[in-house]
Amino acid sequence: MVEQTTRAREDAQHQQDRQPDHLSRTFAALADPTRRAILARLADGELTVNELAKPFNISVQAISKHLKVLEHAGLITRGRDAQWRPCRLEVAPLDNATQWIDRYRDLARDRLDRLDREIQRIKHLHQEENTP
Repeated sequence: MVEQTTRAREDAQHQQDRQPDHLSRTFAALADPTRRAILARLADGELTVNELAKPFNISVQAISKHLKVLEHAGLITRGRDAQWRPCRLEVAPLDNATQWIDRYRDLARDRLDRLDREIQRIKHLHQEENTP
C-alpha cells in the first residue's frame, strides 16, 4: 500500500514537472515577436483569424498556430458567434507576469539602493580621512 502511494505521488510529481506553469507558458508565448504583435492588435478589440493575418507576411495557418500557443497560455480566448470566431485578449496572465516582474524589480531596486548608500558612506569616510 505504501509503495502504491509513493508511486502515485511520484507519478503526480512527474506529470506536474512535465507541465509548464502558467507563468512559463505566458513568457514562452510572449517570446515570439509575431505573437506579441498579435496581442498588440487584439488590445484594440476582437478580431478574426483572417483579420489578424492581414498585416503579416505569413499564412493564415501559421497565424492559427500562433493563436493556439496564445490560447494555451491563456492570453487569448476564441469565441463562437455563428461563423465568426473572434479572438480576444485576456489580460489576467499579463497581470500575473507583471506582478512577478515587479516583485523582482523591487528586489533589484532595493539592492541597488543599499549599494548606493554604502558607496556614499565610503565616499564620505574617504573625504573625512583626506580632509586636513
